[in-house]
Amino acid sequence: MTEIIQDPLSLTIDDDASVVVLTGAGISAESGLSTFRDSDGLWEKHRVEDVATPEGFRHDPELVWRFYSSRRKNARTCQPNDGHKALVDLERRLKSKNGSFLLVTQNIDGLHQRAGSENVIPIHGGLMETRCSNIRCEDSRTAVYDDKVYDDELPKCEKCSHLLRPNVVWFGEMLDVAQQREAIWAVRKCDWFLAIGTSGTVYPVAGYVQDARAAGARTVLANLKAADNLHAFHSFIPGRATDVLPKLVATTG
Repeated sequence: MTEIIQDPLSLTIDDDASVVVLTGAGISAESGLSTFRDSDGLWEKHRVEDVATPEGFRHDPELVWRFYSSRRKNARTCQPNDGHKALVDLERRLKSKNGSFLLVTQNIDGLHQRAGSENVIPIHGGLMETRCSNIRCEDSRTAVYDDKVYDDELPKCEKCSHLLRPNVVWFGEMLDVAQQREAIWAVRKCDWFLAIGTSGTVYPVAGYVQDARAAGARTVLANLKAADNLHAFHSFIPGRATDVLPKLVATTG
Protein backbone atom coordinates (compact mmCIF):
# COMPACT_ATOMS: atom_id res chain seq x y z
CA MET A 1 0.00 0.00 0.00
CA THR A 2 1.30 3.46 -0.91
CA GLU A 3 2.20 5.64 2.07
CA ILE A 4 1.02 9.26 1.92
CA ILE A 5 3.69 11.68 3.17
CA GLN A 6 2.69 15.23 4.00
CA ASP A 7 6.15 16.44 5.03
CA PRO A 8 8.99 15.87 2.52
CA LEU A 9 11.49 16.69 5.28
CA SER A 10 10.75 13.25 6.75
CA LEU A 11 12.63 11.64 3.84
CA THR A 12 16.42 11.62 3.74
CA ILE A 13 18.41 10.88 0.60
CA ASP A 14 21.98 9.91 1.44
CA ASP A 15 24.73 11.92 -0.24
CA ASP A 16 26.19 8.81 -1.89
CA ALA A 17 22.86 7.53 -3.18
CA SER A 18 22.06 6.69 -6.78
CA VAL A 19 18.99 8.70 -7.80
CA VAL A 20 16.86 8.62 -10.93
CA VAL A 21 14.24 11.33 -11.37
CA LEU A 22 11.39 11.21 -13.89
CA THR A 23 9.57 14.45 -14.64
CA GLY A 24 6.40 15.19 -16.56
CA ALA A 25 4.27 18.15 -17.56
CA GLY A 26 3.33 19.01 -13.98
CA ILE A 27 6.67 20.57 -13.16
CA SER A 28 6.60 22.75 -16.29
CA ALA A 29 3.02 23.83 -15.61
CA GLU A 30 4.35 25.71 -12.59
CA SER A 31 6.46 27.80 -14.97
CA GLY A 32 3.37 28.71 -16.99
CA LEU A 33 3.46 26.03 -19.69
CA SER A 34 0.24 24.17 -20.41
CA THR A 35 0.04 20.51 -19.52
CA PHE A 36 -0.12 17.85 -22.19
CA ARG A 37 -3.84 17.51 -22.74
CA ASP A 38 -7.04 19.05 -21.45
CA SER A 39 -9.76 16.90 -19.93
CA ASP A 40 -11.64 16.96 -23.25
CA GLY A 41 -8.71 15.31 -25.04
CA LEU A 42 -7.61 18.47 -26.84
CA TRP A 43 -4.06 19.82 -26.78
CA GLU A 44 -4.16 23.61 -26.77
CA LYS A 45 -7.47 23.41 -28.68
CA HIS A 46 -6.14 20.95 -31.28
CA ARG A 47 -6.82 17.25 -31.65
CA VAL A 48 -3.72 15.31 -30.65
CA GLU A 49 -4.04 13.26 -33.83
CA ASP A 50 -3.72 16.42 -35.91
CA VAL A 51 -0.59 17.89 -34.31
CA ALA A 52 1.26 15.04 -32.59
CA THR A 53 1.37 12.14 -35.02
CA PRO A 54 3.33 11.38 -38.20
CA GLU A 55 0.01 11.13 -40.03
CA GLY A 56 -0.98 14.60 -38.87
CA PHE A 57 2.31 16.03 -40.16
CA ARG A 58 1.89 14.37 -43.56
CA HIS A 59 -1.69 15.59 -43.83
CA ASP A 60 -1.14 19.20 -42.75
CA PRO A 61 2.49 20.17 -42.03
CA GLU A 62 1.52 23.85 -41.98
CA LEU A 63 -0.82 23.26 -39.03
CA VAL A 64 1.78 21.20 -37.18
CA TRP A 65 4.49 23.82 -37.64
CA ARG A 66 2.13 26.62 -36.56
CA PHE A 67 1.34 24.61 -33.45
CA TYR A 68 4.98 23.96 -32.54
CA SER A 69 5.98 27.50 -33.45
CA SER A 70 3.40 28.71 -30.96
CA ARG A 71 4.82 26.39 -28.33
CA ARG A 72 8.31 27.70 -29.02
CA LYS A 73 7.11 31.27 -28.55
CA ASN A 74 5.43 30.29 -25.28
CA ALA A 75 8.46 28.41 -23.97
CA ARG A 76 10.70 31.43 -24.55
CA THR A 77 8.61 33.48 -22.13
CA CYS A 78 8.84 30.91 -19.33
CA GLN A 79 11.62 30.45 -16.80
CA PRO A 80 12.76 27.45 -14.73
CA ASN A 81 11.01 27.37 -11.37
CA ASP A 82 12.11 26.36 -7.87
CA GLY A 83 11.33 22.72 -8.66
CA HIS A 84 13.74 22.71 -11.61
CA LYS A 85 16.37 24.49 -9.51
CA ALA A 86 16.00 22.03 -6.62
CA LEU A 87 16.82 19.14 -8.95
CA VAL A 88 19.95 21.01 -10.06
CA ASP A 89 20.97 21.30 -6.41
CA LEU A 90 20.32 17.60 -5.84
CA GLU A 91 22.42 16.60 -8.85
CA ARG A 92 25.34 18.76 -7.76
CA ARG A 93 25.28 17.51 -4.18
CA LEU A 94 25.15 13.86 -5.19
CA LYS A 95 27.94 14.22 -7.71
CA SER A 96 30.16 15.99 -5.16
CA LYS A 97 29.66 13.17 -2.64
CA ASN A 98 30.18 10.11 -4.88
CA GLY A 99 26.48 9.66 -5.53
CA SER A 100 24.89 9.56 -9.00
CA PHE A 101 22.00 11.35 -10.63
CA LEU A 102 20.01 10.91 -13.83
CA LEU A 103 17.07 13.02 -14.87
CA VAL A 104 14.69 11.49 -17.42
CA THR A 105 12.18 14.07 -18.57
CA GLN A 106 9.08 13.63 -20.69
CA ASN A 107 9.04 17.39 -21.23
CA ILE A 108 10.37 18.86 -24.46
CA ASP A 109 10.59 22.47 -23.27
CA GLY A 110 14.26 22.45 -22.21
CA LEU A 111 13.59 24.09 -18.84
CA HIS A 112 15.65 21.51 -16.93
CA GLN A 113 18.67 22.21 -19.12
CA ARG A 114 18.17 25.97 -18.81
CA ALA A 115 18.02 25.59 -15.03
CA GLY A 116 21.41 23.88 -15.08
CA SER A 117 20.66 20.15 -14.99
CA GLU A 118 23.46 18.29 -16.77
CA ASN A 119 22.76 14.55 -16.82
CA VAL A 120 19.42 14.74 -18.65
CA ILE A 121 17.69 12.35 -21.02
CA PRO A 122 14.93 14.22 -22.91
CA ILE A 123 13.13 10.98 -23.68
CA HIS A 124 10.46 12.64 -25.86
CA GLY A 125 12.82 14.93 -27.78
CA GLY A 126 13.38 18.67 -27.80
CA LEU A 127 11.05 21.51 -28.75
CA MET A 128 13.92 23.70 -29.91
CA GLU A 129 15.34 21.05 -32.24
CA THR A 130 14.64 20.18 -35.87
CA ARG A 131 15.48 17.24 -38.12
CA CYS A 132 14.65 15.98 -41.60
CA SER A 133 11.34 14.17 -42.04
CA ASN A 134 12.73 11.91 -44.77
CA ILE A 135 13.81 8.69 -43.02
CA ARG A 136 16.17 7.90 -45.93
CA CYS A 137 18.11 11.11 -45.33
CA GLU A 138 21.05 11.00 -42.94
CA ASP A 139 19.84 14.24 -41.37
CA SER A 140 16.70 12.45 -40.17
CA ARG A 141 18.90 10.89 -37.47
CA THR A 142 20.64 14.10 -36.44
CA ALA A 143 18.77 16.90 -34.71
CA VAL A 144 20.03 20.48 -34.76
CA TYR A 145 19.18 23.36 -32.46
CA ASP A 146 16.46 25.52 -33.98
CA ASP A 147 14.29 28.00 -32.06
CA LYS A 148 12.79 29.70 -35.11
CA VAL A 149 9.06 29.98 -35.70
CA TYR A 150 7.54 28.89 -38.99
CA ASP A 151 4.18 30.56 -39.47
CA ASP A 152 4.56 31.00 -43.22
CA GLU A 153 7.29 29.30 -45.25
CA LEU A 154 8.08 25.80 -44.00
CA PRO A 155 11.71 24.73 -43.43
CA LYS A 156 13.29 22.24 -45.83
CA CYS A 157 16.30 19.97 -45.60
CA GLU A 158 19.36 21.32 -47.40
CA LYS A 159 20.43 17.80 -48.40
CA CYS A 160 17.24 16.24 -49.76
CA SER A 161 14.70 19.12 -49.93
CA HIS A 162 12.14 17.25 -47.82
CA LEU A 163 10.36 19.13 -45.06
CA LEU A 164 12.06 19.48 -41.71
CA ARG A 165 10.06 18.48 -38.64
CA PRO A 166 10.22 19.20 -34.91
CA ASN A 167 12.49 16.74 -33.12
CA VAL A 168 9.80 15.38 -30.83
CA VAL A 169 8.51 11.85 -30.35
CA TRP A 170 4.96 11.71 -31.64
CA PHE A 171 2.31 9.12 -30.96
CA GLY A 172 3.01 6.00 -32.97
CA GLU A 173 6.78 6.60 -32.93
CA MET A 174 9.45 4.70 -31.03
CA LEU A 175 11.64 6.21 -28.34
CA ASP A 176 15.33 6.58 -29.11
CA VAL A 177 16.80 3.12 -28.49
CA ALA A 178 20.06 4.36 -26.96
CA GLN A 179 18.29 6.77 -24.61
CA GLN A 180 15.79 4.11 -23.57
CA ARG A 181 18.59 1.64 -22.86
CA GLU A 182 20.51 4.18 -20.77
CA ALA A 183 17.41 5.10 -18.76
CA ILE A 184 16.43 1.49 -18.03
CA TRP A 185 19.99 0.61 -17.01
CA ALA A 186 20.04 3.48 -14.50
CA VAL A 187 16.55 2.73 -13.20
CA ARG A 188 17.47 -0.87 -12.45
CA LYS A 189 20.54 0.20 -10.45
CA CYS A 190 19.23 3.20 -8.51
CA ASP A 191 18.62 3.54 -4.77
CA TRP A 192 15.89 6.16 -5.19
CA PHE A 193 13.36 6.66 -7.98
CA LEU A 194 11.45 9.95 -7.88
CA ALA A 195 8.59 10.80 -10.23
CA ILE A 196 7.54 14.45 -10.36
CA GLY A 197 4.48 15.88 -12.11
CA THR A 198 3.65 12.78 -14.14
CA SER A 199 0.29 11.29 -15.07
CA GLY A 200 1.51 7.68 -15.01
CA THR A 201 -0.25 6.93 -18.27
CA VAL A 202 2.42 7.20 -20.98
CA TYR A 203 4.35 3.98 -21.47
CA PRO A 204 7.01 2.67 -21.49
CA VAL A 205 8.16 5.50 -19.20
CA ALA A 206 5.28 5.00 -16.77
CA GLY A 207 6.63 1.50 -16.18
CA TYR A 208 10.03 2.66 -14.92
CA VAL A 209 8.76 2.74 -11.35
CA GLN A 210 8.02 -0.98 -11.45
CA ASP A 211 11.53 -1.74 -12.72
CA ALA A 212 13.04 0.43 -9.99
CA ARG A 213 10.96 -1.11 -7.23
CA ALA A 214 11.69 -4.64 -8.41
CA ALA A 215 15.40 -3.80 -8.18
CA GLY A 216 15.04 -2.62 -4.59
CA ALA A 217 14.85 1.17 -5.00
CA ARG A 218 12.76 3.44 -2.80
CA THR A 219 10.06 4.85 -5.08
CA VAL A 220 8.43 8.24 -4.45
CA LEU A 221 5.76 10.13 -6.39
CA ALA A 222 5.38 13.89 -5.91
CA ASN A 223 2.29 15.21 -7.67
CA LEU A 224 -0.66 17.52 -7.25
CA LYS A 225 -2.88 14.45 -7.49
CA ALA A 226 -2.47 10.70 -7.58
CA ALA A 227 -1.08 9.34 -10.85
CA ASP A 228 -2.58 6.33 -12.60
CA ASN A 229 0.35 4.17 -11.48
CA LEU A 230 0.26 5.34 -7.86
CA HIS A 231 0.00 1.77 -6.58
CA ALA A 232 3.55 1.05 -7.79
CA PHE A 233 5.13 3.67 -5.50
CA HIS A 234 6.18 3.22 -1.90
CA SER A 235 5.31 6.83 -1.06
CA PHE A 236 3.17 9.67 -2.39
CA ILE A 237 3.82 13.33 -1.54
CA PRO A 238 0.84 15.46 -2.60
CA GLY A 239 1.73 19.01 -3.57
CA ARG A 240 3.35 21.35 -6.04
CA ALA A 241 6.87 20.59 -7.25
CA THR A 242 7.96 24.11 -6.27
CA ASP A 243 6.96 23.36 -2.67
CA VAL A 244 7.93 19.70 -2.38
CA LEU A 245 11.29 19.49 -4.16
CA PRO A 246 13.20 22.21 -2.27
CA LYS A 247 12.25 20.49 1.00
CA LEU A 248 13.11 17.04 -0.28
CA VAL A 249 16.51 18.20 -1.51
CA ALA A 250 17.16 19.92 1.83
CA THR A 251 17.00 16.52 3.55
CA THR A 252 19.97 15.13 1.63
CA GLY A 253 22.19 13.74 4.39
